[in-house]
Amino acid sequence: MRSTVVKKVIMAVTGLIMIAFLLFHMYGNLKMFVGFEAFDHYAHWLKGATEDGGMLYPIIMQGQFIWIFRFVMVLAVLLHIWSAYTLSRQSIAVRGPKYVNDKRQAQTYSARTMRWGGVIVLAFLIFHLIQFTIVPGSFGGNGAEPHTMVLVGFQQWWMVALYAVCMVLVCMHIRHGFWSAFTTLGANTSPNARKWLNFLAIVVAVALFVGFMIMPVAVLFGVIS
Repeated sequence: MRSTVVKKVIMAVTGLIMIAFLLFHMYGNLKMFVGFEAFDHYAHWLKGATEDGGMLYPIIMQGQFIWIFRFVMVLAVLLHIWSAYTLSRQSIAVRGPKYVNDKRQAQTYSARTMRWGGVIVLAFLIFHLIQFTIVPGSFGGNGAEPHTMVLVGFQQWWMVALYAVCMVLVCMHIRHGFWSAFTTLGANTSPNARKWLNFLAIVVAVALFVGFMIMPVAVLFGVIS
């Protein structure tokens, strides 16, 4: 576990797991455009609180999938933070702070802000979980139904603005992280591959930003009400 290569692979794999989750989560959020019933069914289905037993039922018992899912995601987040922190410490210890500062001049803005951006992303994740999962309805909606919490939360302009700023930081993190992850896993093998990886990283980041923000904006302006 002290190997730099192992830590980079752990950071790459856990990062891609989280990106996959964000794409899935974005798809679920867009069900608000289909209808409140569809969105609520999706939210309850994840927790196994529907008549069909939820995801992976009857392979696993009703209501157990959400706990397995949460465990995997928490483990991915913790391993991602651990590998990023220890790699950063190793880099500074081996090369020195002056080398790191000089190297930043040649990096993209996304790359230079990965460390502090990651901390802000983590803080945003905790806020988001408190709002909709840990203390449902803590910012309105009383935790009655998922769509109610979403409507009450995003009818407030400052909440939408907060999410927009945080999603910019999340997507900047993803733009660089996506490229770095596939580079670590051996996909960056030529100038052409590098070009396509960079293109895909931008596409994924932009798609996530638009996909996550279109629903809150629609709620704010009354398109969804």
